[in-house]
Amino acid sequence: MSEPIKIEEVSSTEKPPRARVSDAEVPIENMGEKLERKKDYLEGFLAQKPAPMEAQGDAGLQEAIVDALKEIYDPEIPVNIYDLGLIYGVDVDEGQAVITMTLTTPHCPVAESMPGEVEMRAASVPGILDAEVNLVWDPPWSPANMTDEARLELGML
Repeated sequence: MSEPIKIEEVSSTEKPPRARVSDAEVPIENMGEKLERKKDYLEGFLAQKPAPMEAQGDAGLQEAIVDALKEIYDPEIPVNIYDLGLIYGVDVDEGQAVITMTLTTPHCPVAESMPGEVEMRAASVPGILDAEVNLVWDPPWSPANMTDEARLELGML
């Protein structure tokens, strides 16, 4: 058996004391040292140069674009568009990317937005100066285009 809950009635409470600057009691000579340390920190931070970006060849950029495209998921199927087989090709030449892709059907609900999203994701990869998406319908997409990972995710293996 559990004990009954005890209830205590309170008619009023004391207001807590307000904080005051004088309560901190920080000697003035220490304040200068604190400000100086912050200044040193900022000077070092502002003087720091950005780390040089590693030069990636076209193959490295191509791989980076593929990784970025794997973050885009089909809204109706819980699989990314690369593993779904919607990306037919990723070509990179001197920072210019050309992605050839298709959609599951011409009447796909994201037919207007998906190519734009692919272009934006590809263009956001460091080292890519410009990205272009070519939407093609030949050859038409089929489930045979999916990777084994996509088939496994959809229970087709």
